[in-house]
Amino acid sequence: MAMEPPTTSRPWISEAVPLLVVVLLAVHVSALVYWIYKLASEKPPPRRKTH
Repeated sequence: MAMEPPTTSRPWISEAVPLLVVVLLAVHVSALVYWIYKLASEKPPPRRKTH
């Protein structure tokens, strides 16, 4: 006789929280990488010699 897996009565939102945390973490890390890339690749303003 086959046994059925136990059914959980947890709401769907509590099962989605870990996925949401991972997605938010990935978005923040990619935003940080993009920000660092923009800072590193921006050209400094041209220097003017004034005496």
